[in-house]
Amino acid sequence: MTKFLSCSVLIGLTSFMLSACQSTQMVDLMRIKQAENKHVSQNSVSVYCSGAEHCEFARLNDVIIMDERAQRANRSAIQKGYLKLTGEPLDQNGVYLTIPPQQYEMVIRFYPITKQHAEVFHVIHDFKANQKYTFKMYRLRSQGSGSLLNVSSPTPLCVDMIQEKRTIRRFCRPHNAVTGVSEFVEQKI
Repeated sequence: MTKFLSCSVLIGLTSFMLSACQSTQMVDLMRIKQAENKHVSQNSVSVYCSGAEHCEFARLNDVIIMDERAQRANRSAIQKGYLKLTGEPLDQNGVYLTIPPQQYEMVIRFYPITKQHAEVFHVIHDFKANQKYTFKMYRLRSQGSGSLLNVSSPTPLCVDMIQEKRTIRRFCRPHNAVTGVSEFVEQKI
């Protein structure tokens, strides 16, 4: 009897914890939907991210968009009307930004393979009114030949900034074999 009771309590606690995780996402979804109805802006800029397993907007100037630790949308970003829903689940690139046109420093977290490792991308750009921007991450594959050592090194990780349907800026981060660390550097298009 005690064993049955302890198993029941354990199952109950587990289901409660799982439902709590779901409810925080539902709360964020409802807040974003309510803010969408309040903030219908004209001359706004739409900003999307794609190309990775998952990506999220971390910061816009000094405003935190998505909290990295809590994996939740920031309440002040929601209240300002910056977040809109794409129709996808929140954990699968489910939001995009609508912001007033001006120059911003934007920080985007890309998760190219899994959600355990983020590639953090910083950009400063003057966003124009009534435009759609997409930040797309990809690996720059080359058909190069050469020594086994040169061919086996990791290919550069790149982010294209696409305005409407045209790539306007490209940033690539080559692999540094010595340190293992490198920065995104803007490339000529």
